[in-house]
Amino acid sequence: MGPLSLLRLWRMLRPGGHPDSRAIERMGLLAVKVAQHMALRADFLPPEHCLELMRLFRRAAPLTPEESRARLRSLRPAEWFESFESLEEVPFAAASVGQVHRAVLKGGRRVVVKLVKTEAREAFLRDLRLVRTLLRLGLSLRPDLRRVFDPLEALEAIRQATLHELDLRHEIEGQAVLRGIYEEAAREFRIENFFFHAIHPELSCADVLVSDEVEGRPLDALISEGAVSYSRLLELFRLHGYAIFCRGAFHGDIHPGNILVTPDGRFVFVDTAFVGTVGERLRRGLLSFFEALSRYDYEACAVRLNAMASHQIEGRAFDAFRERFLGIYAEYTGSTVSQVSLTRKMMQTIRLGVESGMVFEAGMFSVIKSLMYLDGMVLRVNPQARLVEDMRPFVAEFETYERAFALQAP
Repeated sequence: MGPLSLLRLWRMLRPGGHPDSRAIERMGLLAVKVAQHMALRADFLPPEHCLELMRLFRRAAPLTPEESRARLRSLRPAEWFESFESLEEVPFAAASVGQVHRAVLKGGRRVVVKLVKTEAREAFLRDLRLVRTLLRLGLSLRPDLRRVFDPLEALEAIRQATLHELDLRHEIEGQAVLRGIYEEAAREFRIENFFFHAIHPELSCADVLVSDEVEGRPLDALISEGAVSYSRLLELFRLHGYAIFCRGAFHGDIHPGNILVTPDGRFVFVDTAFVGTVGERLRRGLLSFFEALSRYDYEACAVRLNAMASHQIEGRAFDAFRERFLGIYAEYTGSTVSQVSLTRKMMQTIRLGVESGMVFEAGMFSVIKSLMYLDGMVLRVNPQARLVEDMRPFVAEFETYERAFALQAP
């Protein structure tokens, strides 16, 4: 992706642009990942632009059967194929990085085989270096471009998530981490309508992943069909929120294409290669901040945001910050997601904190990204929702769990 392609991509992804998902796909993997990131920015882009970019989550050109066969044979030894009764050469799903084939193991177990389509790592890193250089130049000329969020920080998050995605062994590791978190939680914290599918590491490698077939459909497709209720999205927030606010380790790329919903209504997390993490100060601070925000207690929010920073401010610097902070939230009380985006407010909040002298750990962006996904889904399902109010029972539940856990600590 050269400078001209980058300029064209920028023109497509700005609010007044005209995004073309097929043209973006032809620009390469980095362009697709940036566009997927922007697809969830319903606070920034018009709804029709987000819908066009959403196509990049579920539409990509697969390899031909001949190419798929050759790719698999270059990656796996002959005895690997003997483990299968059948392996379909035509994939039933394809994405920017990989494609998925149905198969049956000896003995009749139905599985899917995920295949990384190409050796995309080097091209991705080359494009990344170019974009990072151009962004730094642009920010030196136009520092106001940081007014909503830091594009270099967003680019770094895309880099981490994509490099993890390009090595399917990270998906095995990530699922093991998340499975451990939720299985431990199930002993003291109500976890239901949720499970992890089995992965077969003995048949998998960096470019091939074999896992049990899940009878279900992507949440993204169900939302597009109007088949998802707002209450179901709140259940998803509770599940994901527990991992963020109570454990500090969570699915780091939880867009609606990475969540399957089974016919009986259970959620399944897939593409678990990137696990976001936050430190104890930030984890506890975020929970405290959202508890105050759910009550619209903005004075407490300002204090708690400063408390979660690894470098805090005080005196006149804090007083000036608090005044501007209260201005940001002046019209937030009782607003719906269509009126005021939670994602945009959080980005403005963190940016104000940084401009005022606070320093936050890098994990903050992964949390904002998660909120971006949830905010975008809610906007599609129930634009009149008062999300921050509806989060209140879950935040209270997380705080109860946190207090109980603290009492058990030695």
